[in-house]
Amino acid sequence: MRLVFESFSPYQCLIHPLSFCLSFYVHPGPEVFPRTSSSAMSEAVVPDTMVSPVVGSLYGEKTSSPVVDFSYVGIDAILEQMRRKAMKQGFELNIMVVGQSGLGKSTLMNTLFKSKVSRKSVLATAQEKIPKTIEIKSISHDVEEKGVRMKLTVIDTPGFGDQINNENCWQPIMKFINDQYEAYLQEEININRKKRIPDSRVHCCIYFIPPTGHCLRPLDVEFMRRLSKVVNIVPVIAKADTLTLEERDFFKKKIREELRANGIDVYPQKEFDEDAEDRMINEKIREMIPFAVVGSDQEYQVNGRRLLGRKTKWGTIEVENIAHCEFAYLRDLLIRTHMQNIKDITSSIHYEMYRVRRLNENNTAVAHANGPPAVPYLLENASLANWKRSRFVIPP
Repeated sequence: MRLVFESFSPYQCLIHPLSFCLSFYVHPGPEVFPRTSSSAMSEAVVPDTMVSPVVGSLYGEKTSSPVVDFSYVGIDAILEQMRRKAMKQGFELNIMVVGQSGLGKSTLMNTLFKSKVSRKSVLATAQEKIPKTIEIKSISHDVEEKGVRMKLTVIDTPGFGDQINNENCWQPIMKFINDQYEAYLQEEININRKKRIPDSRVHCCIYFIPPTGHCLRPLDVEFMRRLSKVVNIVPVIAKADTLTLEERDFFKKKIREELRANGIDVYPQKEFDEDAEDRMINEKIREMIPFAVVGSDQEYQVNGRRLLGRKTKWGTIEVENIAHCEFAYLRDLLIRTHMQNIKDITSSIHYEMYRVRRLNENNTAVAHANGPPAVPYLLENASLANWKRSRFVIPP
């Protein structure tokens, strides 16, 4: 004979209020709960995993629902929230291509995005003449892949380097880049500014080097020296299939030496490596710069496979084959691995430098015109080494 306690579920208690108690009675039969060892009892008292009351039934009773770790908070869900928000907003990428006519700028852009995105491909006109002055022409596309939307803007610079006298031919390009920074700054300092400011800033400039096989021209050195301070420059050797492998390796080595000798810091810049892992990856990229590329938007059948390439009498040059050219490395850098980093450096470094300079100029002009401002403030300079964003600090 022994006492047996009988419990009622909350649902039964709602149906039978009078039975909401623990009743006991004499039960002469066999044991209801078999005897267990101390280890089994400890497991029964303190289970390894706890069921969240939200997932389980009322009062956290065990059900057939999935077991949830009691220690789980859910901080990692922020990644999914950010992904959903980014998918709704979409992305923006603005690429500028600079180089002489006939180096394959439009073809390379079409090859990068595997669609007709270049200005010449979209705006079909008669035989285009070389302009007497440098023109800045841009065209935008809405590109979508696997549900990810991106507004792509390709900026072309017809007329660059095509004149007999190319003195100061980089100035219109420099002015265009600064104009985009100015437009963004004016939107940013508005009292009633937009929730999301349209970003027309140039994120990357692909500079096309003619495949001479010797060294950089004075024009190449001067352009990259001046523009590397305001935009991310990625130099490429155009139409690299005109060089032998030995000529290509010598030319690449010579260009790297001249870039170091002239203090030209192309992307990815060494001073902006965030950690040891980034430094290791970017060092491999810096060793390959400039990329020797071949562009083509024509498909050919090779060994039963359709691929982009250039067909010659002695075979087909496969654009995406790293044994033939370095186009695949350029594509991975611009799109698959470093796209967001390129945009971050544009926003946090190049734009911030322009912003600090412009606000300092305005502050100086106001001080000279009206004397000291009524509300003194300090403009803190941006620290490039620490990626420190500049800002206004208004003292109390």
